[in-house]
Amino acid sequence: MRIYVDADACPVVKETEQVAKKYGVAVTLLCDTNHVLHSTYSEVRVIGAGVDAVDIALVNLCRTGDVVVTQDYGVAAMALGKGAYAIHQNGWQYTVENIDRLLMERHMAKKARRSKKKVHLKGPAKRTEADNEKFADGLARLLEMSRNNDGLV
Repeated sequence: MRIYVDADACPVVKETEQVAKKYGVAVTLLCDTNHVLHSTYSEVRVIGAGVDAVDIALVNLCRTGDVVVTQDYGVAAMALGKGAYAIHQNGWQYTVENIDRLLMERHMAKKARRSKKKVHLKGPAKRTEADNEKFADGLARLLEMSRNNDGLV
């Protein structure tokens, strides 16, 4: 098992590494050339800056039983399709039961933004330490569940 992080502007890299160390799980951070990262724990892979280059690389790398940390619903859907687990930076798990609804909500929001009408969609609230703790707890629960399932999704 390995944790893959869609690390471009990811606010929970530190928390991911802390939980991964506790469970002895390797981490790979994927970022493009605009977000070069450094880590003493994780493997860092810098991917070209092309459109969706990091997303494609991450999905190509992940395998059944791996964990993917991403806020991108499309990446999460593809990871689930490969038998990996996926978790949002806010600590909730993407599942086969919720991914279709999330993708539809994303589509509807994009459609609203593209319409000629003025639509004011509220952005996310400012991230707090409680949000980071919620993520760490969710990741720990996911790793426990994965171990109990012997890595099977």
